Amino acid sequence: MTHTAIVTGGAGFIGSHLVDALLADGREVIVVDDLSSGRAERVAPEATLEVVDVSDRAAFDRIADLAKPQTIFHLGAQSSVTVSVSDPLRDCQVNVAGTLNVVEAARRHDCPVIFTSTGGALYGNEAPLPTSEDRIPAPLAPYGASKWAGEAYVTTWVRAHGQPHAVCRLGNVYGPRQSPHGEAGVVAIFSLKIWRGEQPTLFGHGRPTRDYIHVDDVVRGLLMADRHAGVFNIANGVETDVATVYDELQQAAGTSIEPQLAPLRAGELERSCMDPSRARETFGWQAEVGLRDGLHATYHALVEEFAAESS
Repeated sequence: MTHTAIVTGGAGFIGSHLVDALLADGREVIVVDDLSSGRAERVAPEATLEVVDVSDRAAFDRIADLAKPQTIFHLGAQSSVTVSVSDPLRDCQVNVAGTLNVVEAARRHDCPVIFTSTGGALYGNEAPLPTSEDRIPAPLAPYGASKWAGEAYVTTWVRAHGQPHAVCRLGNVYGPRQSPHGEAGVVAIFSLKIWRGEQPTLFGHGRPTRDYIHVDDVVRGLLMADRHAGVFNIANGVETDVATVYDELQQAAGTSIEPQLAPLRAGELERSCMDPSRARETFGWQAEVGLRDGLHATYHALVEEFAAESS
């Protein structure tokens, strides 16, 4: 019998890579994406794309009831921190009500959910580093609050219905297909600036740290988390400052563009690093792509994308 997976947010950066991996594994894949930030051309032609907002319960139920999935990977989200501040109701509708729709559909079809959450935006500035999953979240924006609320529904449904849902808290993901047009994704933003010969801005004077992880490692983590109940950090466990990331990308490009330095923006984290040991101990996952190799390969892949889009 064909294993059918639903991937919400499957037209996005991470989701489209996950769809490719599922198809390569011989699974039937149904992508649910409203294309508010995802792009239809990222979805492999072998997958079925349903242009639906995950917060539309009736529409999502129709898809799930027809597909009868064996697994639901829930990546669909309102992921902009600034949008969450300007429109917290919409943020809540997608990230909380949308997640409730997903876990209810999974309950009806007795299948696990793998839910992607956030790490840094959830743990806040006061968390000890590296931060374990046991740290009580202290989000700085509605986005973090809505993802935490979504997590609560997922883990409550584990206890109430005995389904092996997994919450995967992701580090700062980078890789091919990441959009340079937005507030997040500094690797893509810096890469575009370097490619254009423009001067990027390093907020926090290049000192803020993040836990950078390649999208290939994230996809492996999501696949391996299938049928393992719990909350798991999917991260490198390595703290890297923004200036180091910029320097590595410049080395990949062979450029020497002096960046602009600016203060950290309101609501942004100063430091972030996550402890991934639970995922390693539970299902044998650990990051394999080294930061230097990953950044250099990503720069060249992104440049190919930029050139194709501008031609």
